[in-house]
Amino acid sequence: MDLELLSSTAITGALSSPYWRVSVIEETSSTQTLLRESNPTPGSVIATEFQSAGRGRLDRTFEAPKSCALLFSFYVEPKMDLDKFGFISLIAGLATAKSISELTKNNKFECKWPNDILFDGKKVAGLLAEVSGNGIIIGIGINVSTLEEQLPVPTATSIFLVTGQILDRNYLLAKVLDNFEELLRRYESGEDLTSAYLSKCGTIGGKVLATLPGGLEVRGIATAIDPSGGLILDSGTVITVGDLIHLNNNK
Repeated sequence: MDLELLSSTAITGALSSPYWRVSVIEETSSTQTLLRESNPTPGSVIATEFQSAGRGRLDRTFEAPKSCALLFSFYVEPKMDLDKFGFISLIAGLATAKSISELTKNNKFECKWPNDILFDGKKVAGLLAEVSGNGIIIGIGINVSTLEEQLPVPTATSIFLVTGQILDRNYLLAKVLDNFEELLRRYESGEDLTSAYLSKCGTIGGKVLATLPGGLEVRGIATAIDPSGGLILDSGTVITVGDLIHLNNNK
């Protein structure tokens, strides 16, 4: 499979806005760590062909074969109070799912609260959001052309495996950044994006098992998202941090 390489020139040329400044490196331990340590300014983006120590939520390791995934992190300083930052990771997930759906013309890509993108219950992408300084760093990993034998777990998949399409990663990255910026500006202006997120979220209405920090497990039906991005269960419990499993419909 002949894969295109990431190019800062190609990515920048595909962007609709001059807000982003994209750097591409061949290999790093983690784009998230590298960006955090680089004293980033709003709009800084680092993408890589391979990361040797990538990580997801709850410090899980994340490694993908070289050039098969789209791996990048970006930094923004949202114009809002810190207590509203929690919803920004949902905006990033929405932007990612929306971008993949638009490019593949397939609407079955959906968000799993709070940070995964699924297709028929299998994980295509994941993200990690961390407050840093006056802003937030968001790291995203998308399985683009990953083959079945290259997947880390049976519950993962790739855009290629589920659609037969090999997307240009440069254009996909530009699309995600464009969609994220547009959604963030709307959120900064005071628009409630809850309904937009729910339109691409496969968690609401389903039975879930949440493992909270410390190991406490909570089961229930996911009913809504609160203004801060927390998940509301039918019991009234609001989950803001935790590991979530969909218990029904293979989600």
